[in-house]
Amino acid sequence: MIPADTPIWLAFLLVSAAMTVMVAARYFLASGALAWATSRFRPGLYDGMRPQILREIRWSLISACIYGAPAGIVFWMWRHRDWSLLYTDLSAYPLWYLPISVLLYLFVQDSWFYWSHRAMHHYPRLFRIAHAVHHDSRPPTAWTAMSFHPIEAVSGAIVVPILAFVVPIHLAMLGVVLTIATIMGVVNHMGWEVFPRRFVHSPLGRWVITASHHERHHEEYRCNFGLYFRFWDRVCGTDRGLSARLDPAQ
Repeated sequence: MIPADTPIWLAFLLVSAAMTVMVAARYFLASGALAWATSRFRPGLYDGMRPQILREIRWSLISACIYGAPAGIVFWMWRHRDWSLLYTDLSAYPLWYLPISVLLYLFVQDSWFYWSHRAMHHYPRLFRIAHAVHHDSRPPTAWTAMSFHPIEAVSGAIVVPILAFVVPIHLAMLGVVLTIATIMGVVNHMGWEVFPRRFVHSPLGRWVITASHHERHHEEYRCNFGLYFRFWDRVCGTDRGLSARLDPAQ
């Protein structure tokens, strides 16, 4: 616990540092576990990619600092000022709202990502400045998910903290949102499809982004811009299906 008489700037710094450590730990845990799974189930897939992976880890640690700062500020404001809409009392809202809040957060995050991501590909200068770092990973690996230029990291780091002041969410459900974001970010960059063919080509799977869908974005750049769902890609005509290399039906 931070003493009550701690200056606000120092409290923000301490809490943000703690959140940065948590984000970095989450990254290493998820990426490390799935990189190990890759070595087990797709041996040799990352052979000769050590320099790229080390570069991805360096950029990801910078991103962890950027993601940790606003998260720390929101957490401090919740604990000490009750300004955010995070809550822990299950009776504060109906139980049916718990999964709804998760879906709301995921959809808003997905929508922001689609349009900001598409903009970075639409404007060449913005791509060079903010997004080229991520696409330097050719092909992406389990360590690519958070490999962002600081500008892109900021654009991704602000969404959930802003939502915490607009849309109520139980602290446990926020944990679910962050867990989904971490796991899907890694899974979709692994370079192989972990989901079975039956799911990928099912009615539900055709609306969910998996590695074989996002890989095509890394192959062609001008399509498949979504984060979790294929909704905006389908609505806006930017969905070009799955990567032939990763599609489990091939």
